[in-house]
Amino acid sequence: MEPPLSLPSPSLAVLLLLALALLGSAGLTRSLSITPADQSMFEKAEGEKVTLPCTFVLSDEDEGPLDIEWVLIPTDNQKKEQIIIMYAVDRIYNHYYAAMTGRMQFTSADPKSGDGSLDILNLKSSDTGTYQCKVKKAPGVQSQKIQLTVLVKPARTKCSIEGSQEIGKDVTLKCASQEGSPLLSYDWRRVSGTQELPATSTLNRNTGELLLKNASQEYSGVYSCVASNRVGVDECSVELNVTPPINTAGIIAGAIVGTLLGLSLLAFLVFCCCKKHREKKYEKEVHHDIREDVPPPKSRSSTARSYIGSNRSSLGSMSPSNMEGYTKTPYSQVPSEDFEHTSGQNQTFASSKYGIAHKIGDITVV
Repeated sequence: MEPPLSLPSPSLAVLLLLALALLGSAGLTRSLSITPADQSMFEKAEGEKVTLPCTFVLSDEDEGPLDIEWVLIPTDNQKKEQIIIMYAVDRIYNHYYAAMTGRMQFTSADPKSGDGSLDILNLKSSDTGTYQCKVKKAPGVQSQKIQLTVLVKPARTKCSIEGSQEIGKDVTLKCASQEGSPLLSYDWRRVSGTQELPATSTLNRNTGELLLKNASQEYSGVYSCVASNRVGVDECSVELNVTPPINTAGIIAGAIVGTLLGLSLLAFLVFCCCKKHREKKYEKEVHHDIREDVPPPKSRSSTARSYIGSNRSSLGSMSPSNMEGYTKTPYSQVPSEDFEHTSGQNQTFASSKYGIAHKIGDITVV
């Protein structure tokens, strides 16, 4: 005899009925559907354009007004979502997010046709974040998240040489980009010559340093560095010129000789200046002494008077008896000093002198 079939308990039956009801209601609310995107993560370079996909399919059960909005989900859970752009009641509203004003738009001119994708132009590194597309048409509501990462291409890459470029020395070629999102990778290559890096070279791709040990003249040439990340590349180049060691002893000796010559020249110039100064000082002192020793010149009138007076005194002492040996004083013996005058005064003074001499002659005769 077979055992009787066991019936589910009343409580289990109730649970089954509730589950069926929930499935039925879910079917109604999920009538609106968003087409899954081919990719949910995008990586773009700064300055480029990106299209974030959001296509959807409406159902006949969806009777309410259509609303489409894009929001930026903050990394901090304490902050609210930031609305970027919205389509509602057949109008587009794009003034919510000032940081993207003029750089965002719906891909389709008519989003209600089923394409609510978003275009972002001239990307910036600050645009990196998680974006969510929400499509609402009562009673259906659907959403989709997309991760956007904006990277900066390597730029302003500079090459340099560190260390002495002499034979036998260690030389380091350095390469660094001043702009660029991590992770940056550096690679060195030789442009001239064998186009192969020396056997003793060691490359660090993370720091961009190329170490050349025990350099020789064969290492000379042009080297190029390429900096790269996931969105772009940049490069620079530098020329290495390995030379024989410099004769430091000769340089030091030349410097010493040059210094001594310079000091000698300076000393000679100082000596000449001092000598010139002493000569000028001596000339001034001699000139001053001469002027002090010379007596002041006698006046012409006093000289003439003294000469005439002396003649008169000598004549007054003479008598007719002792005048026999006396002769006239020649006119030419009058001191020439008395006749040194300018041309205007010479004639007047000469006539007066002549008159005096004539009188003296008369007195002598008388």
